[in-house]
Amino acid sequence: MITSKTTYADLITADVRLLILQTLEQDAGYSHNEGILQSALRSLGHTLSRDQVRTQLQWLAEQELVQLFQTSGLHVATITARGLDVASGAASVPGVARPRPAL
Repeated sequence: MITSKTTYADLITADVRLLILQTLEQDAGYSHNEGILQSALRSLGHTLSRDQVRTQLQWLAEQELVQLFQTSGLHVATITARGLDVASGAASVPGVARPRPAL
């Protein structure tokens, strides 16, 4: 949801969150580590540090859109059913951009 107080930074953050969910949605196992997500975001126009990716993953986990676990020092995210709904636009969560309809 965009309000008159929505900042440019808010728009970017919401887009990053949606792109993380959509990237996870596209994987056969619905899961990626933070390094792969960081590379995917970079290829989609968002250059984030590893720490910034982890921060967004933590936020998405708090919203129950992903589940997180650590292995070999990496954070690994797996999208939840709720996250799949948000990624596809079937549900919305404040702070996550809505996908645009296919034209």
